[in-house]
Amino acid sequence: MALIKVSQLVKHFPKRGGFLNRVIAKVHAVNDVSFEIHAGETLGIVGESGCGKSTLGRVIMRLLDPTSGSIEFDGQPLQELSHQQMMPFRRKMQMVFQDPNSSLNPRLTIGAMLAEGIRFHNRSGYILKDQPLDQYIDSLLSKVGLRADDKSKYPHEFSGGQRQRIGIARALSVKPDFLVADEPVSALDVSVQAQVLNLMQDLRDDLSLTILFISHDLKVVDHFCDRMLVMYLGHVVEEMPCKQVHQNALHPYTQALLGANPVNDPDERHELTVLDGEVPSPYDPPLGCPFVTRCPIKTTKCESENPPLVQINDQQKVACWEVSAEKPHA
Repeated sequence: MALIKVSQLVKHFPKRGGFLNRVIAKVHAVNDVSFEIHAGETLGIVGESGCGKSTLGRVIMRLLDPTSGSIEFDGQPLQELSHQQMMPFRRKMQMVFQDPNSSLNPRLTIGAMLAEGIRFHNRSGYILKDQPLDQYIDSLLSKVGLRADDKSKYPHEFSGGQRQRIGIARALSVKPDFLVADEPVSALDVSVQAQVLNLMQDLRDDLSLTILFISHDLKVVDHFCDRMLVMYLGHVVEEMPCKQVHQNALHPYTQALLGANPVNDPDERHELTVLDGEVPSPYDPPLGCPFVTRCPIKTTKCESENPPLVQINDQQKVACWEVSAEKPHA
């Protein structure tokens, strides 16, 4: 059974205005998204900025309430639970935020920050068992490549990469089963990105974590994840194993993302893909396919009907009228 199951998830943000402060428009951030994540799997979500990736992660964590749809954690529905009812799940579901500077409390030392969450979630004794709190924090800092005496320091005394390690340590401090990593390396230098990614990979393998990894960098997702979802304007347009993305990407948007990636080998240089057209406003998305304003293979049908995400083969799903017409369904 899937650890995380998302079905027809929708999140709209109302925009209010006028004398009576009525709802005059809605931001269509997440539209009819469905997928599963199995225990021990790392699922990547990739797409341009503003496509709804971070919103999707926050809705799954119930940091934002869904407009409609369902979210299940280990078979338990979460979408209608109150703040108090969500408390038993908070320890099991943790998040690493994009900006390590704003996600850490500047007024608390690292040790105090970690201890606060551990004490709160250790009421049953599951986290510490018989281990002293200070000893547990020391071992936690060691796991993420920091020293035990760093717990007496404040966030401003660390570099960006070290602060992100602290954010990872905080998420892991309560022994979660599921981790949402929201662009955890996008604010870091390239050399530091590799260190943090290697650290997360080691921790994932050692602790058997299930991870939802959000990134705008397809190369990072390809390196770190088992499977990926490609999002555009709040919709999932393709789903496939990461190992197949370079050979079998079918959706024109996924192909454009691949074409926009610079290559490391100068002998394999190619002309970068540049899409024509403009990204539609999330306040007023197209009636048909969300990618219709930039798609090089669009037809009249694409302008009026939104293609469903259909199974193309055993491991791949695509939302495109032209692709699904050419490929036999599994």
